Amino acid sequence: MYNIFIIYTGGTIGMVKDPETGTFIPFDFELIEKNLPDLSRLNYKLTVHSFEPIIDSSNMRPSIWLEMAQIIRDNYAHYDGFVILHGSDTMAYSASMLSFLLEGLQKPVVFSGSQLPIGEIRTDARENLMTALEIASGKKDGRSLVQEVCILFDNKLFRGNRSFKYNSDKFEAFRSPNYPVLAEAGIHIRYNEEVLLDNTDKDFICHYHIDNRVGVLKLFPGISAETIQAVLNSDVRSIVMETFGSGNTMTDAWFLDLLADAIKSGKNILDISQCKVGSVELGRYETSQGLQAIGILNGYDMTFETAVTKLMYLQGEFESQQEVAYWIQQPIRGELTKND
Repeated sequence: MYNIFIIYTGGTIGMVKDPETGTFIPFDFELIEKNLPDLSRLNYKLTVHSFEPIIDSSNMRPSIWLEMAQIIRDNYAHYDGFVILHGSDTMAYSASMLSFLLEGLQKPVVFSGSQLPIGEIRTDARENLMTALEIASGKKDGRSLVQEVCILFDNKLFRGNRSFKYNSDKFEAFRSPNYPVLAEAGIHIRYNEEVLLDNTDKDFICHYHIDNRVGVLKLFPGISAETIQAVLNSDVRSIVMETFGSGNTMTDAWFLDLLADAIKSGKNILDISQCKVGSVELGRYETSQGLQAIGILNGYDMTFETAVTKLMYLQGEFESQQEVAYWIQQPIRGELTKND
């Protein structure tokens, strides 16, 4: 029998319709096997921890990420895998952050949710939950097949820190354009074992520090110097700069001077692309050569969600801005692919 720990934070997956009022109310996950009788046919012993009160994913914050990480740490030795049921809107942020907080995982941590409540006739909740449980228990030669934080949605398993929510209307809500799908569920679950992380023999370490002093500068044609200065002068340690194409920006001297002054003042500026597919290649075009010269950091093919959460994690780990600058450009949990 597999022991699976379910963490229910909130979200659409946990809603059922109240027969008296017709409104959606939270589903009691403590009674999960009663409400989903198919679970009794599977070889699982389920333990459920529900957040109280439940959390709309739009209200997700660092303290909740730390609480989730601590729950997993406290129960790590006693369970074969973990399933986190979470609202889809900020799921990619939470999965990314948990991937950094939980170092050396040798057991699956599977985020899942749904686009329709579990009580609806056409819901995707049941299929997502059942598949997430099966992946959380999957083993080969006595070891867990999945040894990382991932997202299961619409029969596809993605690396958590490579994913983003791209659609609010379809069951196929998530994509991972710069990294292959880890597994796909059809008649059987087919794992792409070559792209899975292997943490065998590594030490499991749970980290507890997050520094959320991160700003965002999204460029667009015609952006004013005042807008840029407002972001660069804000009380943050690092700034995620969303640029064009493969990391390109305007080449105006005033713009580069503003960035250079911010870097000289001690801020890190990380260049990631506004494009969902592809990677930043600093210096490839003239429009990014100036950035490289003043010390802009390369975000390669990181998602926006990963860039933000990784900076928060690194800033919690290191007081030194130089350490943060070094490690943000290195793959530490499979979150980026270097192209230089």
